[in-house]
Amino acid sequence: MAAVLPPQAAPHEFLRARTRWHPLEIVFWLSTLLPFVVVPEYLQLASQIAIAALFAISLDLILGYAGIVSIGHAAYFGLGAYTAGILSKHGIGEPVVLLVLGAIVAGVVGYASSFIIARFRHLALIMITLGICLMFYEAANLAGWLTGGADGLQGIKIGPLAGTFKFDLYGKTAYSYSLIVLFLCFLLARRLTHSPFGLSLRGIRENAVRMPAIGAPSDAHIRKVYTIAAAIAGIAGAVLAQTTSTVSLEVLGFQRSADVLVMLIMGGAGKLYGGILGSIVYMVARDQFSGINPQYWYFWIGLMMVLVVMYLPNGLLGGLEKLTARWRRSPT
Repeated sequence: MAAVLPPQAAPHEFLRARTRWHPLEIVFWLSTLLPFVVVPEYLQLASQIAIAALFAISLDLILGYAGIVSIGHAAYFGLGAYTAGILSKHGIGEPVVLLVLGAIVAGVVGYASSFIIARFRHLALIMITLGICLMFYEAANLAGWLTGGADGLQGIKIGPLAGTFKFDLYGKTAYSYSLIVLFLCFLLARRLTHSPFGLSLRGIRENAVRMPAIGAPSDAHIRKVYTIAAAIAGIAGAVLAQTTSTVSLEVLGFQRSADVLVMLIMGGAGKLYGGILGSIVYMVARDQFSGINPQYWYFWIGLMMVLVVMYLPNGLLGGLEKLTARWRRSPT
C-alpha cells in the first residue's frame, strides 16, 4: 500500500515516500466503520478481530521486521490481561488507566526478557520464547489466590469508558474502543517501521552480525523493539480483559501464541497490514467453520493454511501486491 521507489533512491527519500498515506490505506480504515451499519449483530466478533489484529501487529514488529522468531508471545498478552483484570478487582476501573498499566507491566517484563532474546537466533529463540510463556502459564496456574488459577479470574469490574460509555452486550463500545486502540497502536508501529530505526531492524533481520559495522547496534535495537512489541501485546491483552470482563489461563496458553503466528503468516509478515488482514480472515473463518462443524473445524483452518503457504508464500497481502504489480505491468 506504500509508495515504491527504486533501490538506488536515497534512504531519506525512500522513508519520506513510505510515510505518505496511500488512498487504499484511507479506504481500509474508513471501511472498519462498516460493521456498525452493515453487521451490527457481529460487533462482538469485530472487537475480537481488532484485538487479534493488534496482537498480530506486536508480533510482526519482532518477527516480520527484526526476524525474532517467537512462539511464546502470549506471555505478554496474558500479562496485560491479568494486570487489567486484577487491578480492576481492587478498585481501578478506568479502562484507559488499566490499558496503560497493562502496557507498562508487559513492557517491563519484555525489556527484562530482551537481554536473553538478543543473544540468540533461530531454533534457540523458539525454545526460549516458548519456555518464557510456559513459565508464566504455570506461575498463573499456581497463584490461584491472585489469578483464580484454572477457574479464571473472578470479579472483574470495568468502569464506563471516559465515565460515560458502558461496555454493553451489543459490543458497540467494545468495538469502538478496540478499533481506536488498534488504530493508535498501528500509527505508532507505522511510524516506527518507516523510520531509520525500522530500516535498521530490516538489516538486523537479514544479517545481524554485519549491522554493527555500519553503526547499528543489533542487540540494543532488538531490546528496544522487543520491549515495544511486548507493551503492545500487553495493551491487546488489557483490551480483551476489559471488553469481555473475563481472564483465564488461555490468555497465556500456547494456543494463543500459535493462533497469532498463523494470522501473521497467513496475512503476510513484515507488512503491518498483513497481520490485520490475516486476523480478519482467520477470525471470520474460525467463526464460520466452528458454526458449520463444531468438532472438526480445525481441519478447514489447517487446509486453508496449507493452501496459503503453497500458493501464497508471502501471505495474502503479498499475493495481492504481486497481482497488483502484474496488472500494472500488463499492456492496456
